[in-house]
Amino acid sequence: MKYNWRWFNEPDQWSQEEEALHLFVTPKTDYWRETHYGFTVDDGPFAYLERGGEFEAKVKLIGQYQYRFDQMGLMLRIDEQNWIKAGVEFVDDRMNISAVVTRIKSDWSLMSTNELWPFVWIKAIRRLDAVEIFYSRDDDSYQMIRLAYFPAGQPIKVGLYAASPDGEGFDATFTNFEIIHLPDLRREQWLAENK
Repeated sequence: MKYNWRWFNEPDQWSQEEEALHLFVTPKTDYWRETHYGFTVDDGPFAYLERGGEFEAKVKLIGQYQYRFDQMGLMLRIDEQNWIKAGVEFVDDRMNISAVVTRIKSDWSLMSTNELWPFVWIKAIRRLDAVEIFYSRDDDSYQMIRLAYFPAGQPIKVGLYAASPDGEGFDATFTNFEIIHLPDLRREQWLAENK
């Protein structure tokens, strides 16, 4: 399915096919706020849709990672001080499953794969005031890597991001992206209790 992407920091080179978004990641770009490194950057390519309510978003990531911190994945974003990025980050010549959660300042968690997988699936589920982040190698069995607070009750930008902070960019392909609206659990519970 083709999406009508909007861009934040549109890259010079990108194309879209029926099931895939291809881009060459803009060199020397990243998303980070202050913690540990003392700098703030907000300039990686980000193709997004706007969504409210609760949803599940997932995508298959295929990257030609070569430089330290080359990264790609899903992003959920309210503004420059409130966002989550989750996906793959190339560190110490290894593919890592990574999540950065930013609430004014960024934090970072990662899990090493100890090998270079040809692809990985990333999924984010937004429910109430939280986002659950998962990864999978087959789009069947998913493992949760993070549960993070994320403000409820407002529309957000959700989509595909990439960055190459230390490098000269890389080829990134996002395939099989989908976003599914989830029923409002609080409303369903209220309806069930007030029949």
